[in-house]
Amino acid sequence: RAMELYSSYTKGHSEKVANYSTIIAEEMGLAKDVIKRIYWSALLHDIGKIGVPLSILEKPEKLLKEEFEIIKKHPVWGWEILIQIGGMEDIAKIVRHHHERWDGKGYPDGLKNFEIPVESRIIAVADGFDAMVSDRPYRKALSVEQAINELLKNSGTQFDPDVVKTFVTILTRKK
Repeated sequence: RAMELYSSYTKGHSEKVANYSTIIAEEMGLAKDVIKRIYWSALLHDIGKIGVPLSILEKPEKLLKEEFEIIKKHPVWGWEILIQIGGMEDIAKIVRHHHERWDGKGYPDGLKNFEIPVESRIIAVADGFDAMVSDRPYRKALSVEQAINELLKNSGTQFDPDVVKTFVTILTRKK
């Protein structure tokens, strides 16, 4: 809710990412406690964006390199917020790593493959999909079909291929 109050473009995003992430985790057969952790981590995944100036967060054109470097700090800022709360260490870690990439070219720590917590890998796919199918200040939403194609194109580089396969199966089953 704090993020929604800060930026109107984030309205509903965290809830959608939490719901997609939960569905993926259930389909993957993960334990109930892991699914619950994924849900709460997804709800909080962008809390660090409170530290990003609105002029950057809601910029209607492509970000400058320096502006993107500021955006890239939000997972660490989210981790720093959550790590201060007793009992939130696991959620803080998941939030920190939700922009890591399967190929190791993500941020903030350059983790790759199974070094990235499974919860973060699931949230990355759900987050990416919701971002693609939502209007952004700098572009119109993609169709579900276009977003599925992007997920498949980036499977094995940006995204965990097993998570993408699971989510695409879910999305195509609903048709």
